[in-house]
Amino acid sequence: MKNKGRIASFFLIVIALGLIIGLFTPSVTKSINLGLDLQGGFEVLYTVEPIDETQEVDRSLLEATVQLLNDRVNKLGISEAVIDIEGEDRIRVQLAGVENQTQAREMLATSARLTFRDVHDTVLLDGSDVKEGSAKQDFHPDTNQPIVTLQVKDASKFAQVTRELSQESPGENLLVIWMDYEEGDSFEDEALKEEPKFVSAPSVNEPIPGGNVMITGNFTVEEAQYLASIINSGSLPVNLVEIFSTSVGAQFGQQALDQTILAAIVGISIIIVFMIAVYRFPGFISVISLSAYIFLVLAIFESLRGVLTLPGIAALILGVGMAVDANVITFERIKEELREGKSLQAAFKKGTSNSLRAILDANITTLLAAAVLFIFGTSSVKGFATMLIISIVVSFLTAVYGTKLLLQLWIKVKFFKNNPGWFGVKKSDIKDIRDNSEVPATFLGKEWNVVDNRKKFFVITFILTVIGVIAFGIFRLTPGIDFTSGSRVQIMADEPLSETEIESDLEALGLEARSIILSGENNEIAVIRYQDVIPEDKIGELTTYFHDKYNVEPGVSVVSPIVGQELVKNAIYALAIAAVGMIIYVAFRFEFYFAVMAILTLLHDVFIMLMVFSIFKIEFDVTIVAAILTIVGYAINSTIVTFDRIRENAAQSNRVIKSFKELSSIVNRSIVQTMTRTINTNITTLIAIVAFLILGAEPIRGFGIALLIGIIAGTYSSLFLATQLWLVWRGKNIKDKPVDFRKKKRVEGPQV
Repeated sequence: MKNKGRIASFFLIVIALGLIIGLFTPSVTKSINLGLDLQGGFEVLYTVEPIDETQEVDRSLLEATVQLLNDRVNKLGISEAVIDIEGEDRIRVQLAGVENQTQAREMLATSARLTFRDVHDTVLLDGSDVKEGSAKQDFHPDTNQPIVTLQVKDASKFAQVTRELSQESPGENLLVIWMDYEEGDSFEDEALKEEPKFVSAPSVNEPIPGGNVMITGNFTVEEAQYLASIINSGSLPVNLVEIFSTSVGAQFGQQALDQTILAAIVGISIIIVFMIAVYRFPGFISVISLSAYIFLVLAIFESLRGVLTLPGIAALILGVGMAVDANVITFERIKEELREGKSLQAAFKKGTSNSLRAILDANITTLLAAAVLFIFGTSSVKGFATMLIISIVVSFLTAVYGTKLLLQLWIKVKFFKNNPGWFGVKKSDIKDIRDNSEVPATFLGKEWNVVDNRKKFFVITFILTVIGVIAFGIFRLTPGIDFTSGSRVQIMADEPLSETEIESDLEALGLEARSIILSGENNEIAVIRYQDVIPEDKIGELTTYFHDKYNVEPGVSVVSPIVGQELVKNAIYALAIAAVGMIIYVAFRFEFYFAVMAILTLLHDVFIMLMVFSIFKIEFDVTIVAAILTIVGYAINSTIVTFDRIRENAAQSNRVIKSFKELSSIVNRSIVQTMTRTINTNITTLIAIVAFLILGAEPIRGFGIALLIGIIAGTYSSLFLATQLWLVWRGKNIKDKPVDFRKKKRVEGPQV
């Protein structure tokens, strides 16, 4: 009866969980804010500069500027704008889902300082003389052409100004209306141009009473509405200088979203099949906890009003890898205890208790890397870090506590007690409980002597290092514009593109590209790189030109030299701080020798990844920094699991280890014992990454390649390099400083 109650509880929990996920997932996913790379839009980083020498840029001035920018954005009908103050003199604006990016960019950057001048550029009236919110689009009473009308505050002052102008001779009686007049501008010069900088210059033949102003010009209705909106939004109290910008066309965003969702579905589906095939019934339980993990991560992310980007989805999938890792560690430990001859209940209790410490240490070190990313990252990198932090915490809770709770409801069922095969253990592999001999550590049913082959691994590592040094010397890295400054334009068409035709298009625009790279199945995508920063007016011209030609908004990224330098500096800081934090934590939890070897092998993993990027000329951008820190966190995860097993086996020997031979035996046993866990965990993560590479969006390709190479290198280093280096170094002074882990306190497993 008791077992029936447990089974009934299991099904009630699963049904309730299924209903919650089924009912709330659609609303949660619809409510999540999508980033620029998933729905199109643009992002701009401005430096705030004072209008004159007397003005001081302080917090209150920045807040007033942000408020005005918000007002302007609201007039564009954008509800999900993100406008933040960064540092002491910067404002970052993110507008997702903008249909007319050129207009939005102009509306943001325009200072909107309205002035009324005569032909000699003398100020007669300015924006402070205009009634707030009075500007509107209208039609000229005589020509029916679109115009902008507004009212001045002091009708008598306006009448006096127009009276004096009406007395001037023809050609001199003009009321020149300027928007953002700059020192050096002149009506005389601008009047000769086809598209002058001033807005309008109507002649005044008689005094105008009532204070009503008509701004005429060759406007369309949309242009007149836009000008009225700019005037009503008020003038900015500062100058905004654009130092970074990136834009993604709506079609690019939609395609990226569709491809990423498909890649995620395929990747997670294969992981589910793998877990059930390898771990049988516990694998099925892990699928339930994985489903809960994905739902909870999305729900928490949505409640925090996070912005989901391509790297953010990658972080979600990496979190699946972390959750699978925790399950694999637990299941492998249960299988080990079953092979020792313990009952299912005893094996479950011992296995879950023994696995907790390794899971906890591995998650904390990865969390350190994610926290550093969050502190030093910007924009999509910060979003990636946010998602990674949530994923790590939730995966730990669902994998450790959720899986244990569900599995515990079944372990007393007689069917499972008599059929260990449902837990992935053959009856022939289970020894008699009365047999006190040590069960040999095996992988794929075979004993392995890894330690005796350590010199071969050292030679392989040395050869790879030499190849990497030569590659860096010959090819170097190919930095993206994030680190070098310049401009990048991405064009997508429904037809094959021609490099020659694009060159002639750019020539017509007065631009010369450093490189043009075509990609896609039929060369329908072009990436254009510029050495210099494209001016703001040229960006609008370029965007309009290619939109008209291919009917698709091109993506444009611009990075000034100052931003590139800061990104390099922040990347170095992030890596250094992450490394120091991990050394401190690992030294505290294990010993200093472990910490040094862990960091050395992490540097090895990053070096191998950079070597591949150098040889194959893969562009290195800011998302690769996020990939490096993810590799660091993920690789140390595997290394710590192996270190933890060495510590446990040394403690279980219940003696001080004073000989190299004895230590090498413990290290070899620990490597083989954790080999299945390391390979299975990394296979599931690689499944997700490969799915992204094959089915995912182009912008995340470099990120995926970095993770793929880094995790493969991390698998190699955690199994065959880190522990061997530790053995050699620690073994040299073992007589003077014996290995003794007997006094280390163990962390008890969670109670359910």
